[in-house]
Amino acid sequence: MKKRIVVLTGAGISAESGLKTFRGAGGLWEGHAVTDVATPEAFARNPELVLRFYNQRRAQLREVEPNEGHRALKRLEEKYEVHIITQNVDDLHERAGSSNILHLHGMLRQARSVKNEHLIVEVEGDIQLGDLAEDGGQLRPHIVWFGEPVPNIVPAARLASRADLFIIIGTSLLVYPAAGLLDYVPLHVPVYVVDPNSPDVFSGHQITMIAENASLGVPMLVDK
Repeated sequence: MKKRIVVLTGAGISAESGLKTFRGAGGLWEGHAVTDVATPEAFARNPELVLRFYNQRRAQLREVEPNEGHRALKRLEEKYEVHIITQNVDDLHERAGSSNILHLHGMLRQARSVKNEHLIVEVEGDIQLGDLAEDGGQLRPHIVWFGEPVPNIVPAARLASRADLFIIIGTSLLVYPAAGLLDYVPLHVPVYVVDPNSPDVFSGHQITMIAENASLGVPMLVDK
């Protein structure tokens, strides 16, 4: 039986493909405060702005490609059972060919009805005000906004608890509940962290730090 490797990825791995990280200087995202574009209240207050913002993010996603970090994780499947838990809303892991991907915060290329969070559709182009789901509800980005529950945290915690090896890539481990996943990893399980900034990790685990960007550090780890 193959060993099970569970990987938690954050914005750092996507940033190397050219995607903007969630928060830039001053806590702004593309010039917008998070409270203006990434909360249910923002969508209720100004749906046109929120839809336009995510339309721009979706258009940007079409211009980028997976990097060596994404591709190295795909190669890892040749020898191991690999499960990726990602905080990212892009589809770069999918496009790199990885098989088992759990998105904690939704996906840019999906939309859902405001009436039913389980009515999800694929979307490539823009979402406009007046675009309706089958149930007549306005379509909104299938993104977990601040203040909303994270449904996939339960299966993510289950995966973490069953890992034979746990890898953390490109995340500051500051955003909960994702940051708490390490608490579910058994203490005897080796943990690798790939991030140039070496986030503070307070745990009793055996942790190996690789202070490199994902496109360099992940292939180093996978191919060694």
